[in-house]
Order: sequence, then structure tokens, then C-alpha cells
Amino acid sequence: MSKVIDQLYEIVLERKAQPAEGSYTCYLFEQGLDKILKKCGEEAAEVIIAAKNGSRDELKAEIGDLIYHLLVLMAETGLPLEELYELLEERRQKIGNLKAMKQTNKDS
Repeated sequence: MSKVIDQLYEIVLERKAQPAEGSYTCYLFEQGLDKILKKCGEEAAEVIIAAKNGSRDELKAEIGDLIYHLLVLMAETGLPLEELYELLEERRQKIGNLKAMKQTNKDS
């Protein structure tokens, strides 16, 4: 499996710890949480639009932008990538349990 997300997150953390002039990532950190959140929202909307447009290349690019901005958000808020991986692993183990989750007591 590719480690590109791990590597990108490390670069984001490095930019946070050691700002580099002209870096867009550093710009986001300088602007603060509100700017980072705004960019995450914009990118999420662009993913939706790209999906509706039906362009695979556009969708791929917008998902990449959203993931990048989410990594910046994680770094800004101190959320380690490992915690996200743990959560995703828990969810992966639950896949296939939809039928059990949807069972309801029809007598209540």
C-alpha cells in the first residue's frame, strides 16, 4: 500500500514546525483555523460538483485537494494520522454488519 498520505502528512507537520517562505501550507497555518476550515468546506463542495459533472480527472483532482486540506486541518488541531487509521480500522472491521445494525424491534 502506498505511504503517500503518511509522507504528505509529514511534510504538512514539517511546514507547521518549520515555516518555509512562499509555502501555501504555511500560509494556511498563518491564517489559522477559520481559513483552514473554509478551504475544507470549499474543497468538499468542489468534490460534489466534480462528481456531478462526471469527470473522473476532475473528481480525482478535487478529492486530492480535499484530502490535502483535511491533513492540514488535522495538523492544525493536533490530530495524529494514526488515530484516524485506528478509527478507519475499527470501521473496516464492521463492514458487512449492516443487516445486524438495521434490525429493529417491531414490537416497540
